[in-house]
Amino acid sequence: MKDIVRTALGGLLLACAATTVSADDRPSELRIGVFTFLSGPAAAYGMPGRNAAELLIEQINEAGGIDGVPIVPTYVDEAQGTDGVITEFRRLASDRDVMIAALSSANCLALAPVADQLRVPTLMWNCDTHQMFLEDEYEYVYRTNSSTIPEFVSYALYLLETKPDLERVAIINPDYAFGHDAAEIFKETLQTFRPEVEIVAELYPRLGASSYHTEISRLVSARPDVVFSNLWGADLENFVRQAQPRGLFQRSTVVLALGETILQRLGEDLPEGTVVGVLGDGWWQSPTARENPDTQAFVEAYHERYDEYPVFPSFKMANSIMAMKESFERALENSGGTWPSREEFVEAVAGLEMENFTGTLRIREDNDGLVDQIVGVATPADDRPYPVIGEMVRYPADLVTPPVDEDPIAWIRSLDQDFLDQLPKPGSYQ
Repeated sequence: MKDIVRTALGGLLLACAATTVSADDRPSELRIGVFTFLSGPAAAYGMPGRNAAELLIEQINEAGGIDGVPIVPTYVDEAQGTDGVITEFRRLASDRDVMIAALSSANCLALAPVADQLRVPTLMWNCDTHQMFLEDEYEYVYRTNSSTIPEFVSYALYLLETKPDLERVAIINPDYAFGHDAAEIFKETLQTFRPEVEIVAELYPRLGASSYHTEISRLVSARPDVVFSNLWGADLENFVRQAQPRGLFQRSTVVLALGETILQRLGEDLPEGTVVGVLGDGWWQSPTARENPDTQAFVEAYHERYDEYPVFPSFKMANSIMAMKESFERALENSGGTWPSREEFVEAVAGLEMENFTGTLRIREDNDGLVDQIVGVATPADDRPYPVIGEMVRYPADLVTPPVDEDPIAWIRSLDQDFLDQLPKPGSYQ
């Protein structure tokens, strides 16, 4: 694969090119920064996002770019750590029109104030943490996907409906904000509707752990009805491969919140009935995605190029780039065709409502994204050598996301039977 991360010299040359405009005041190119994990264990999640960006940007450029302007991406590896990511963001900020950043919640939280300080439009393509817009307001930062609240509330709701006899729950999540936040949200939702449920184990292995045998032994001995996990990337795959021979999946219902990413990689090694999802709606075989010819064409092109099918991080990235393109087109329409400034671009992002590859996106007045949530179970497929998602439900974003300016945990605690009565049932989205 062609490496398109720019050298310092290449960046200087492109910076000069970016100052050249055509006769109608359009820039010669639209330069963007794309932040994701390109190396290390997290690349198992980050590279599908990078691959989707590469493919979609090429397709947009082949179709004429954005109003005749081609997109030129620079990819930044988040594996260098937050300090390095901030340094790269600052280095690129002067001559990039938009940043698509980032995968890591820690990087997102660190970059958001920098983006506002430097006045760089930034679309958070994967940043899930609900802390992003909880206390801080930003002018140049928007999330083009959902947050941890609707994502992990939805898993608890699915279990409440499918396991009415649930009594004992164990949790194994990564030991940083994403893991701890998910556990809190999941537990609070269960507590609201089923206060008698007991948390019998709560484990937080470090990111990048190679062995989970100690944690698996504790989970097996705790005898939970349900094991909930938001492990991801190589950590998730290692956990499943080590837990399967120990019988954990046979003794307990296992919930893998990011489980769709390993369906192809594990195949039949992922037991039937494991609860899996996509942190949003990015499942290319959902009814909505199957009915969209553009989605299926993108999927086939992705498969032809990378010899695998896209996973939900691919669609988080692709849908974010689509949101960027749509926002530029809105800004151009608002300006009567004059190429938009950064300020005109972010004005166009505000209140954005659009269809994308897998559903819809709406940007709220607090700059957060509203995206539906898909949850289901691993189900054998006749036409594929790996499980697909069956018994699906698609929870509407408006129902499972707290209102603007409402404390999310207080909102969860306020939910009641009337809320449950509004929800679609597992298996209804087929």
